[in-house]
Amino acid sequence: MATLLHPSILRAYDIRGIVGDTLTEAGVEAIGRGFASMVLEATGGRPARVATGMDGRLSSPVLEAALARGMASGGVDVLRVGMGPTPMLYFAVAELGLDGGIMITGSHNPPDYNGLKMMLKGGPFYGDQILELGRRADAGGTDAAVPGKLADHDIRAAYVARLVKDADLARPLRIVWDAGNGAAGAVLGDLVGRLPGAHTVLFGDVDGSFPNHHPDPTVPENLIDLIAAVCGQGADLGIAFDGDGDRIGVVDGEGEILWGDQLMTIWAADVLAERPGATIIADVKASQVLFDEIARLGGKPLMWKTGHSLIKAKMKEIGAPLAGEMSGHIFFADRYHGFDDALYAAVRLLNALSARNQTLAEIRRALPNVVNTPELRFDCDDVRKFAVVEEVRSRLADRGGDVVAVDGVRVSCAGGWWLLRASNTQPVLVARCEAPDEAALATVKKDLVAALAPSGIVPPGM
Repeated sequence: MATLLHPSILRAYDIRGIVGDTLTEAGVEAIGRGFASMVLEATGGRPARVATGMDGRLSSPVLEAALARGMASGGVDVLRVGMGPTPMLYFAVAELGLDGGIMITGSHNPPDYNGLKMMLKGGPFYGDQILELGRRADAGGTDAAVPGKLADHDIRAAYVARLVKDADLARPLRIVWDAGNGAAGAVLGDLVGRLPGAHTVLFGDVDGSFPNHHPDPTVPENLIDLIAAVCGQGADLGIAFDGDGDRIGVVDGEGEILWGDQLMTIWAADVLAERPGATIIADVKASQVLFDEIARLGGKPLMWKTGHSLIKAKMKEIGAPLAGEMSGHIFFADRYHGFDDALYAAVRLLNALSARNQTLAEIRRALPNVVNTPELRFDCDDVRKFAVVEEVRSRLADRGGDVVAVDGVRVSCAGGWWLLRASNTQPVLVARCEAPDEAALATVKKDLVAALAPSGIVPPGM
């Protein structure tokens, strides 16, 4: 039987594909109808309200309209919050007490991609839920006897006001912001206009062709313009966003990049000062420096699985006030809603920095010095990748507490560690190594190579 949805678009945390090829207007409308049925089941059949939003990609308006049509025909009322960052859609669901939300966004993928990020009843929507949604969309569904209503709801002013509400800078700072022509630009000008200090916004015009650089702040080449502006202006720091504003990138006043785990040490100190002993979550890719720093500050560090939906679910389960990923997804449940919002994380970073008598560069230099590899990604078949991780785990069974198996295998060795995990979204294995110095790093890398060799896998560059 022919299917409306290409199977490759159903990812672990979202739906994503190439527009007009694997992701079509008809398919998105069917997804809307299928999602409506799941919302109505979750609400016990009572009248339901769902928000839709979209990023600035050229294909987003057409896909958002198809999505809204599908959900309305499935019997739910749709509030269309318009174009803006993904966390603005999450904010709408939380603040308006809605039953769910779907964001049309391709995140940091190339311009010809687009996709959908979903939430249901205030929580993440992922894994088996996405597979079930795909099944229902392919089945076609039926129109509700009473279709839902469509209504526009501009929430941008309320969203910016909520961000500003928690801005409490002890002193003004000079900041350069890089929206990367992504959806954060839809609200960034309003936000910085209400913050103290001196602000420069780069590439704030939303443009789905991304004419200046690709909006992924985890790639150093994408931060070149930001670094030049920060250094040229003598700014205190620079802040960048990905294409849909749920991931943050930061450079200090010396033009050095701080990664997600380094930034988390600052936010953790801020949160633990008010919540002593709280549990702070970070993903398995994070440096041991972060976990040690959380413990030093009196918090309880928890290493958890990579993936924004998995992190959000764990936060909600245990009531953690803060979590973060190496990728720049930062989650504040402390005074906020617990979803990944890079603009809110930026506000909290400015609060913390303005209250210290150190520059961001001085904070970075004060952290323990470690050396590490970049994230190593190497091709491995979707079925084989999980088998390889299991083979490695079984071979390391006699190493006891040196192996953490919460997501793949993270192995302590030579004063450092290495990680091997299967990507949840691509046919690749992911590895990373960290150690206190280059000599120890060489030992850690050799240990990883030895663990993989019996499975016929050789990591690149080793």
